[in-house]
Amino acid sequence: MRKVAAEPYRDIDFSRAKRGPVVPPEPGKTKISIRLDNTVLDYFRVLVDKAGGGSYQTLINDALVEYIHQQSMLDAVRQVVREELAPSPQARVLTRRSTGRRKRAAPVTLGHSGSA
Repeated sequence: MRKVAAEPYRDIDFSRAKRGPVVPPEPGKTKISIRLDNTVLDYFRVLVDKAGGGSYQTLINDALVEYIHQQSMLDAVRQVVREELAPSPQARVLTRRSTGRRKRAAPVTLGHSGSA
């Protein structure tokens, strides 16, 4: 492998330069730095390679967004099931009234009858 020499010093005028990224960030996106397991990165990089290119970071973001939507959907389904399974307040009142007025049945005794 051939060593590449550093570019010689050039006289560049930075007086009208602006600080910050060359490409402005997309609205609604924030640049962060996180540590991920190598297996996670390898998985998403392989997906990108199989797809013929793209950004593994976008795939990771899409997976996280899908997880959030799935969790909120599960929460909504759980809430609906709880509401459907819970007795209505009117049913509770009717049950209380009917159990309060119900007469007890006489105890049944099993045994010998008086005839022999």
